Amino acid sequence: MPAIVLLGAQWGDEGKGKVTDLLGERVDYVVRYSGGNNAGHTVITPDGQKYALHLMPSGALSPSAMIVIGNGVVVDPKVLLEEIDGLAERGVDVSRLRISGDAHLIMPHHRALDRVVERYLGSSRIGTTGRGIGPAYGDKVARMGIRLQDLLDPGILRKKLELALREKNQLLFKVYNRKAIDVEETVEEYLRYAERLRPYIAETRVMLWDALDRGETVLLEGAQATMLDMDHGTYPFVTSSNPTAGGACVGAGIPPTAITKVIAVSKAYTTRVGSGPFPTELFDENGQHLRKIGHEYGTTTGRERRCGWFDAVVARYACRLNGVTDLVVTKLDVLTGLAKVPICVGYEINGERFDDMPMTQTDFHHATPIYEELDGWWEDITKARTEQELPENARRYIARIEELTGTRVSVVGVGPGREENVLRHPLLP
Repeated sequence: MPAIVLLGAQWGDEGKGKVTDLLGERVDYVVRYSGGNNAGHTVITPDGQKYALHLMPSGALSPSAMIVIGNGVVVDPKVLLEEIDGLAERGVDVSRLRISGDAHLIMPHHRALDRVVERYLGSSRIGTTGRGIGPAYGDKVARMGIRLQDLLDPGILRKKLELALREKNQLLFKVYNRKAIDVEETVEEYLRYAERLRPYIAETRVMLWDALDRGETVLLEGAQATMLDMDHGTYPFVTSSNPTAGGACVGAGIPPTAITKVIAVSKAYTTRVGSGPFPTELFDENGQHLRKIGHEYGTTTGRERRCGWFDAVVARYACRLNGVTDLVVTKLDVLTGLAKVPICVGYEINGERFDDMPMTQTDFHHATPIYEELDGWWEDITKARTEQELPENARRYIARIEELTGTRVSVVGVGPGREENVLRHPLLP
């Protein structure tokens, strides 16, 4: 089997970790290709154990798949080692992990600048997690980044850090009145990380090419989601990488011709964390209901997620942009008990209807959703495993999503557990 991309179709937190884990036993490699520890996947195993993963690919919970952190990820080594240790303590085999030597490191000055700049922006803040992801990607683009391979050469590490801190310490101390970062302390700290990470650092591109040549299945796992993509999302309220399907090629070194399937995950409603436009956001009891029943709190930050009705304009945009072949709709069970379930089918902007995403940030910010109301259902659907076991109105809701997105819905999530799914079409042969 060739490469498969798995990504989010909204603003993240759609349940990609669950789907990755669902596929993990049937793939040979699971590769994380973007983002940093600003992302989080929650996975619940069949025995009821709950895992919150941040940097580790969700395939870590598969018994056999190789797990890879690609070159497109930014890595905080302290966080990664804590995650490795936490998984090992719970009996999870982490020896299968490999990390690209070209992945960039999150350094202390990245975290410091992320936090202080966000505070400085005040009401104009973007809503970052403060974990240094944006500044790390900024240095990567500015060709001032420090990579994992630099941990293997103390001289190079010190030289690159001295160069970076020549500028960053000026900003921290003279502009933001913060303490400067000591070069030697940082070098010593990161060389300690180097000793532990050395066995995991590898040339992952060749590893994945060889796997594809052998006919093995490579699952490329995106963090965040389409609407947080640096180029195609709701800029500037986005992440600092490309979690879309095109970013999988760049972030893992996989040729585009190797990808034959793109699976997108969407909630049966919509959520987002942080600032930025959100046309279907609810500020009433319906929003509180979705947040409470759906347990909508960030895996990484614990922040309350903003909640709203399903936005078919966003979902259709994501499906077309990524070339989605299969849509997975999660958390359908959260909508149980609602008399009416609205779907946003278009926007009204300055008296004009838009069925596609508007071109400008201003228009999207002022978009008023046009809703189509479907009848709800009251039956408990968490035990449903076939489409026929779903209530008629729930089936109609899924069918309408298919029509509006132009993409088949292959799996419907009816609960948080790995097995709590309705399979409509197989994701793998």
